[in-house]
Amino acid sequence: MQSIPVDTARLGVLRCAIAPEVKYSNAETKEVKKDRDGNPVYTVAVTVRQDGRRISVVEIAVTGEPKGVTEGSEVRVTGLTAFAWSMGDRHGISFRADAITPTPGATGKGGGAG
Repeated sequence: MQSIPVDTARLGVLRCAIAPEVKYSNAETKEVKKDRDGNPVYTVAVTVRQDGRRISVVEIAVTGEPKGVTEGSEVRVTGLTAFAWSMGDRHGISFRADAITPTPGATGKGGGAG
């Protein structure tokens, strides 16, 4: 699986759409997904506002629970990487980051100048 670094500076304003949730490796047993070092993996849904009004939502996996990240808050995503995957006739792109943190000094839900 090839990793593709993503330049987050070109993505515009990033906001948390769904607060961090633990990621499960098995949804039926609620077994928490772990990274190579045994740390829990979390998922954060982030909105990406591209050209004006168009908004996309991407789910980003990150090791450890991102502290201070709440729904509607502006966030900084560090070390974002995309991975192309395929399983049988299914395929897609997944995202992983080194860290997701609140943007210092940013306003919460819908605030700030546009």
